[in-house]
Amino acid sequence: MKRGFKVASVILLAGSLVLLAQIPRENFGLTFVFFTLAFGGMLGNYLLVGEQVNFKRLLLLGILLRGCLFFFEPNWSEDSARFLWDGELLRQGQNPYGLTPMQVLEQQGEGSGLRVQLFQILNSPNYYSVYPPLNQAMFWFGALAAQGSVAQGYLVLRCLLLLGEICVFYLLWGIVVRFQLPQKQIILYWFNPLVILEVVGNLHFEGFVLLFLLATLLNLSRQKLGWSGAFWGLAVGIKLLPFLLAPTFFFWKGVRLSTRFWGMAVGVLVLAFFPLVYWNSWGNFFQSLQLYQGKFEFNASLYYLFRALGYELAGFNTIGYLTKVGMVITLLGVIWISWKQSNASLFEIPSGWVQLYLLYFLLQPVVHPWYLLPGLGLSVLSRQWTFLLWSFGAIFSYQAYSQNPVQEQPLFLGFEYGLVLLGLYLDYFRKERTLNLVG
Repeated sequence: MKRGFKVASVILLAGSLVLLAQIPRENFGLTFVFFTLAFGGMLGNYLLVGEQVNFKRLLLLGILLRGCLFFFEPNWSEDSARFLWDGELLRQGQNPYGLTPMQVLEQQGEGSGLRVQLFQILNSPNYYSVYPPLNQAMFWFGALAAQGSVAQGYLVLRCLLLLGEICVFYLLWGIVVRFQLPQKQIILYWFNPLVILEVVGNLHFEGFVLLFLLATLLNLSRQKLGWSGAFWGLAVGIKLLPFLLAPTFFFWKGVRLSTRFWGMAVGVLVLAFFPLVYWNSWGNFFQSLQLYQGKFEFNASLYYLFRALGYELAGFNTIGYLTKVGMVITLLGVIWISWKQSNASLFEIPSGWVQLYLLYFLLQPVVHPWYLLPGLGLSVLSRQWTFLLWSFGAIFSYQAYSQNPVQEQPLFLGFEYGLVLLGLYLDYFRKERTLNLVG
């Protein structure tokens, strides 16, 4: 009977994922129903297995679940079109940071068939690329293998992302075993519908960030500090956000005086960002970063409360001031949390990293669902609730796309961040803080 329920949970999860891959994000009603069913399928499987699980079976099931989405085009985000656009410029020997897509079109014409197809679905034709060079290398490979077909380019990127996810599974397994955690914890990431949809479905690279952070942690546990520093550098090279963890290494007794760690980290970072120097593109790259920090707003929490206060006091949107204040508060909070962890054991490090990610996202003006994935993966190791609950609550952010133009509703933001508040209470304000879904 128990085995039958486990099979039913996996079938429910798989079937819901297939349907979600075909439902446009504008149809929030169906999206919410099937995402809830998918999340229930994941939780059902988690609750029905013992603490020890079968490695091969779990790995294969996760791969099969991701395979359910392999031949559907990304329909919840247009970012993948920009990935291939940048990759196509690189394939043609051009600097992806040198011109905006609109400038490319104006100066060079329509160009290749792939560029024509991609330009029509770009969501940022007037902005310089904001993706670091290591990410660009993956985009280049996708465009190279696309051979003029957008669908084939998506398929190649999916293969890369699936490979990254398999590596994440192996690393999670290795750390869970090394930290003597229940092996079933891995299910909360490996079967999580938000992870599967946003990484393999919508082609976001936060899974690679988690991969390199887990490799950093595993090598720390093996006292391979040089490799640990190199993998942290690679995480920053994919997305800049892991640089947020630098103070934890600076203060933590296990690393702060290690020349191997810092030497390898700095070396990898220099190599990873050298193309920006070679192309003399720092200005364009940071211009886009500043635009994303000072212009866009989506799915925020505390930032929206401060913005409302700004309207009351100043009579206009104070985003320019709020983002700067938020950065200062984040920096001070990161330093304080990192300093408090200076004498932490290795087993406590994931919990500290989760706190840093939470602090950052709670103050940000833009929090897309896929941003949460590294924090979710780390919270599997720290056995905390907040990112798990948020990985369900994040689906409410897609309600905004059911409006034309896109418009957020306070009610749905309340649902999402109510779950986040519940997670914060469970993790930080009750006596028993360990994630336990059974008791």
